Amino acid sequence: MTREAGRSAQAATWSGIVGNMALAVIKTGVGYMANSKSLLADGLYSASEAASSLVALFPSRSSVQSKGKMQKERLREHARAAKPGMTVLLAVLILMGGLQLAISALSSLSSGELEAPGKSVLLVAVAALAVKEAIFQFQYRYFRKRNQSQAMSYALQHRRALYCSLAVLIGIIGAMAGEETGLSLLLYLDPTAALIASGFILYKGYRMIVDTVYGSLIQELEQEDAADYKETVQRVYGIITIEHLVAREQEHDVTIELVVSVNPRISILEAQEIANRAKTLLLTRFSHVKEVQIQAIPYDPGYPYKSNHELPDHEATLIQ
Repeated sequence: MTREAGRSAQAATWSGIVGNMALAVIKTGVGYMANSKSLLADGLYSASEAASSLVALFPSRSSVQSKGKMQKERLREHARAAKPGMTVLLAVLILMGGLQLAISALSSLSSGELEAPGKSVLLVAVAALAVKEAIFQFQYRYFRKRNQSQAMSYALQHRRALYCSLAVLIGIIGAMAGEETGLSLLLYLDPTAALIASGFILYKGYRMIVDTVYGSLIQELEQEDAADYKETVQRVYGIITIEHLVAREQEHDVTIELVVSVNPRISILEAQEIANRAKTLLLTRFSHVKEVQIQAIPYDPGYPYKSNHELPDHEATLIQ
């Protein structure tokens, strides 16, 4: 079940990466050909979102605890070296692109030689906003079922992207209206929107670098305390094995995500009671643990042992 959940999570993440990259290519291409700096900046922001999601797929040390010893060491070294290096490299490229767009927007504002973007730019901006919202709804509904805190974090990131796209859309519409009405002052809205969007891009690159540095400290904490968390949970009567455990720190508070296996013959309510006892024990023993998200699944000994779906219907109460 955890493997299926992992594959579903990767599918949801890849849908966002592919969608954002496609939007980035279309926006930057149309923005460059139509000389719309705001749409070009919006395309770069979409590319920064894709890059941020891409580096999140790199394995961390918390995800290799259940692997074999040699494979664990290889993945651990990969997590130490490849992920921070790739994240910093992408973040620097994003910062350079945002800075270049900001300089270009300021140059356009100071020169006074402004042109309104064509109708194709407006159509692309509106269509891209609709597609972006559709991708968000799909990913948010999945993350909300799996991890409430992750869904809230994703919603916050989408809010920034929405503000960026709305600023760009206002700049494009304003510049087009200025050309139609003859109000030259409105033509400044397109490069102004590009300047605002470049600010979002610079902030995105900055956050990627900060999260990389701060994330390395979080991984060290996970490695040290994972054994204590596991030992505490295994004391709870009714828990057979710990399938998955991840601890994350945010502003000195620790959040634990936990999947445990229980007797497949017990009822769902009994499984929930066991999970609640484990949650209460973690919150009580560790004062720095502020949130525990725990899921109880039926224990599966694997083939050739008989599992609960082979038992009579009146004996199987917790479905695998």
